Amino acid sequence: MSKNEEKFDGMLLAMAQQHEGGVQELLDTIFSFLARKTDFYTGGGEGAAEKLVTSKFKKHEATALAKAASEKAERTEQERRRKERLEKKKKDEKAEEDRYNSESKIVELTDEQAAKLQEEIDNKKSAKESPAIPGPSGDNANSSKKEDNADDDEEDEKEKNKLRPNSGNGADLPNYRWTQTLQDLEIRVPLKVNFSARPRDVSITITKKRLTCGIKGQPPIIDGDFPHEIKVEESTWVIEDGKMLLINLEKVNKMQWWAHVVTCDPEISTKKVNPEPSKLSDLDGETRGLVEKMMYDQRQKELGLPTSDEQKKQDVIKKFMEQHPEMDFSKCKFN
Repeated sequence: MSKNEEKFDGMLLAMAQQHEGGVQELLDTIFSFLARKTDFYTGGGEGAAEKLVTSKFKKHEATALAKAASEKAERTEQERRRKERLEKKKKDEKAEEDRYNSESKIVELTDEQAAKLQEEIDNKKSAKESPAIPGPSGDNANSSKKEDNADDDEEDEKEKNKLRPNSGNGADLPNYRWTQTLQDLEIRVPLKVNFSARPRDVSITITKKRLTCGIKGQPPIIDGDFPHEIKVEESTWVIEDGKMLLINLEKVNKMQWWAHVVTCDPEISTKKVNPEPSKLSDLDGETRGLVEKMMYDQRQKELGLPTSDEQKKQDVIKKFMEQHPEMDFSKCKFN
């Protein structure tokens, strides 16, 4: 569309809004004007006016039909991509579940293996009871314990007013429901209308830092800033069954759980997020390794055992002490 055509849009829109009878009444006004104030019907010879109207109608009809076809194709493509993503997500989750189940199977040990395992457990127990590396004692230990308890109390206070995540690591809010993986978010927004909504009936704007969506002519259902950036080009939306707006947002940072979709809504406790449903198999090797390390360290902390970094540090110290038996480490403190 040329700029010359667009410059009259405001004037024509104002005219259209004053015609309660719609397009039919608007056209009647325009052709009446041409008959009364111009020689449109008589100036070009018999049939010329009709030919001119027909040619212009055909021209703009083709443009309108092409635009409608393009928008329909775009919606179809968005729906196809959405279905592909959902199907891939289900397959990845099934593969991850199968892998987890296969790794968690109980293996029967031979007598020799059982004896060896018991010996390792006894050695670890002895090492805990009589640690080779002296730790803090007396007032220092008590002071450290108090500081840890104070930190825990402060963290509990911060988490107290946060929502518990739903089964999809998101939240069920009054106006919409959202779930997430480490890669993306899915938002389901009930439109609450008494008709079958189409794309033209909704207003939705997605930028890398903000989301606004709702029914045209009504206050937005969601309107706020994201807590983190998204990839706009990889994010899609579609209307399901004329009643549900489904939005998929692709995260930029795939190592971060979101506490909320928009910053004006309540937060969930990301500490209570269950990482198992996330698509670990979908990550590259380096990222997946980091995520699995985080999960391992979290489990170790819950069991009161050293994290992977702490284990490495202990192994290095132990190896150094074994290589230098002549040195006295009894008065050394290792952090």
